[in-house]
Amino acid sequence: MEGKLKKDRDLWKDYKKRMDANALRLSFLNHIHYTRAKDEFSATEYDKYLALAYTVRDRMVERWSKTQQSYYNEDVKRVYYLSLEFLLGRLLLHNIVNLDIYEDIKYVVKKCGYDFDGLLELEPDAALGNGGLGRLAACFLDSMATLGLPGYGYGLRYEFGIFKQVIKNGFQVEEPDEWLKFEYPWEIERPEYSVNIRFYGKVIHEKNEFGETKFKWVDTKDILAIPHDIPMIGYGNNTVNTLRLWSARASNQFDLEIFNQGDYVKAVEDKNYSENISKVLYPSDSVYEGKELRLKQEYFFAAASISDIVRRYLKTYDDFERFPDRVAIQLNDTHPAIAVPELMRVLLDEHNLKWERAWDITRQVFAFTNHTVMQEALERWPVALIQKMFPRHMQIIFEINRRFLNEVRLRFPGNEGKVRDMSIIEDGAEKSVRMANLAVVASHSVNGVAKLHTEILKTRVFRDFDEMFPERINNKTNAITQRRWLLLANHGLSKLVTEKIGDGWIKNLEELKKFEEYENDESLLLLLYKVKEENKKRLAKHIEENKKIEVDMGSIFDAHIKRIHEYKRQLLNVFHIMSLYKKLKDDPAADITPRTFIFAGKAAPGYLRAKLIIKLINSVGELVNGDRDINGKIKVVFLENYGVTLAEKIIPASDISEQISTAGKEASGTGNMKFALNGAITIGTLDGANIEIMERVGRENFYVFGLTAEEVADLLSSGSYDPWELYKSDANIKWIVDTIKSGELPGCSAQLLRPIYDSLMYGADGNPPDQFFVLRDFSSYAAAQEKINFDFRNRLDWQKKAIKNISNMGYFSSDRAVREYAEEIWKVKEIDISL
Repeated sequence: MEGKLKKDRDLWKDYKKRMDANALRLSFLNHIHYTRAKDEFSATEYDKYLALAYTVRDRMVERWSKTQQSYYNEDVKRVYYLSLEFLLGRLLLHNIVNLDIYEDIKYVVKKCGYDFDGLLELEPDAALGNGGLGRLAACFLDSMATLGLPGYGYGLRYEFGIFKQVIKNGFQVEEPDEWLKFEYPWEIERPEYSVNIRFYGKVIHEKNEFGETKFKWVDTKDILAIPHDIPMIGYGNNTVNTLRLWSARASNQFDLEIFNQGDYVKAVEDKNYSENISKVLYPSDSVYEGKELRLKQEYFFAAASISDIVRRYLKTYDDFERFPDRVAIQLNDTHPAIAVPELMRVLLDEHNLKWERAWDITRQVFAFTNHTVMQEALERWPVALIQKMFPRHMQIIFEINRRFLNEVRLRFPGNEGKVRDMSIIEDGAEKSVRMANLAVVASHSVNGVAKLHTEILKTRVFRDFDEMFPERINNKTNAITQRRWLLLANHGLSKLVTEKIGDGWIKNLEELKKFEEYENDESLLLLLYKVKEENKKRLAKHIEENKKIEVDMGSIFDAHIKRIHEYKRQLLNVFHIMSLYKKLKDDPAADITPRTFIFAGKAAPGYLRAKLIIKLINSVGELVNGDRDINGKIKVVFLENYGVTLAEKIIPASDISEQISTAGKEASGTGNMKFALNGAITIGTLDGANIEIMERVGRENFYVFGLTAEEVADLLSSGSYDPWELYKSDANIKWIVDTIKSGELPGCSAQLLRPIYDSLMYGADGNPPDQFFVLRDFSSYAAAQEKINFDFRNRLDWQKKAIKNISNMGYFSSDRAVREYAEEIWKVKEIDISL
């Protein structure tokens, strides 16, 4: 009896921490019974999913607490990554793998009679981002934790994300993405660390006892920022960092006096108005109210984050002398740039530092990552709007600019052109604040995200700043985490790679180079082909279930998945599909390798032409897919509501990766890396990180086409390009353009597609005709596609190209990128967490 009791005690001892199957089973069943208050008969699939998630989270909590305590005990420098987006994807399988409990937890769930894979599928994608910027931020958090770097993410907890995309009659329709409709098991609300965020009001001047002028921001409208923490666990270590997301809550939840007077709607009006701040990502700024809400979002999360960073620092120190030695703040694009005047305000007004010292501290802690060369994406906010919403911050920005322009005049005497171009304040019909200039002026480091992009920043976008601060602008090529995009997303390939070269690549992606040794091993090439075939089967099943389209498993799976934008040139891809269709209609026996064209991506709700491109893709798909004359040789599929989980289905199954942006317009791209890592071959322009990928995999394993960035710049500056010349000289282009003009496609009309036609042939919004050179690059693109058409038929040679791509992706690990940031920008060091 004593022996049995001891065995029972041992079984229950620390069972929430232990990683063995018995402890996992106890946790899982206890969470069903006690956390969800269900039994084996009443528990739903959702209850089981939550019990599984909580079982995994239990194993993270001790590591999480120990990590944070170690940072305080060892008084380490920490990096704070401020980003308006964090595109996390699903976390359950990610956390299971990083804890190294996959086999045991899968055994336990199956032993209980439940479908493990089915439970994983119940997790929603966290709707906290839209594109590459947000996915990069998520990859960086994974790498920071895996490298053991003291890091924190700060962002907004969007209740409805950007939107849920639904396709109706070929058109994008936006619906709320209710990812928080049910409980999200990874977050823990921390109301004890709420921050009061102020808006509007006025600034008054007072003299202190020393006769110095002090500024007070008064009569403000306040909103509470409530933090929600998500643990970010490293792979193969005990580090668990924190992603802190802020949600908005009214400081006055409810006006009881108004309620008692019978005006029930007005009683909660303030609450609803305040909480709009964290409802959706990127509210449309085509109207004034949307512009104001977007700026509110940016300040709300930046101010809450600065307050939290200062709070953490002051737990250890009484003054700010060590602040730059203990704090590094990375601005992920211009969205958080308002954090610069906010930190200055905190140092000046709340902690009484002198301007010079406050500015010196600010410049030492901030670093800025630029993600675009597109002028419309370099944020500008009207001075009047900032003065209205943040009057003290506008004063600080004016003073930063005044002092900075004095420096410019000293450096470039008599050159008022430079003064005008470098000014943070842009004069015009409406004065505005150039947020990119503010970020560059206030940061000790400004980095681009690919070699070409950084060169464009130095020679065009920030040329004057580079001349004034020659060491400030540097390159940190973007990257991806192999743990998400190979280990989790492509089980078959990761298993094959590990069998051949071991699992060292999971933490050191440069190890993949060893896989190249098998490029002439026919048995390995056949296994690689079979892995791709299995991935294609899974995607084909998804397509059939969701789109009712049957695709040819032997066809080329050609994927173009990214945000819908004219510069990303989904239009060029569609035009090529139209030309293939015409070729098949003219000659059904034309020598065309069967191909499945897969599109996915969202268009901004206010971006008319991008939304029309989605309609065009679907209309061409309806035409092609329904035409029996072409014998199913080409199919067109648009998969709706693109996100991380959908990407994890498409990328491992793809043969071709479309990276066809206008050269000089894409800062880096990370989708190109994900595809190449999974053995897809790129067709792309010499743009962004495409160049660096091509250099590593070899030009013969990369289909290059189109104008270079320099040629694009020359054509734009000279104004010599005329698309009408191509229209008149190229019968294929003429047919495509005439078809767009006539609107003779299913569900279309000449009036509907007119904006696309006008943009191509006449220009739109003050831009030149065909500003993204779709027609100019068409023949080069079609020629590269024709080469793919023939090359794909030699399956062994194609797999050799795949191996070359897979094996040479080591450089593009986010572990490498984050280590470069840590060593060269943040100056933070790895710390080992011991349990």
